[in-house]
Amino acid sequence: MVGSEFAEVGLRIDHAANGPRLRLEDLRSGRVRYLDALELETLVWLPHRTLQDLADPSAYRWREDG
Repeated sequence: MVGSEFAEVGLRIDHAANGPRLRLEDLRSGRVRYLDALELETLVWLPHRTLQDLADPSAYRWREDG
């Protein structure tokens, strides 16, 4: 688990797909997302400003279509 005052996320490696992937679970809502190696590498190379924009909770988290 990784947590702060803003979020709590469960992390584990999932081997059920074609290859290993990271399983992320929002512990407050139960929402799950899987990230493969390419997606994780993309996060490493994104400019910091882009990550800041992605981390804005008002952008997606509380919208009905998100």
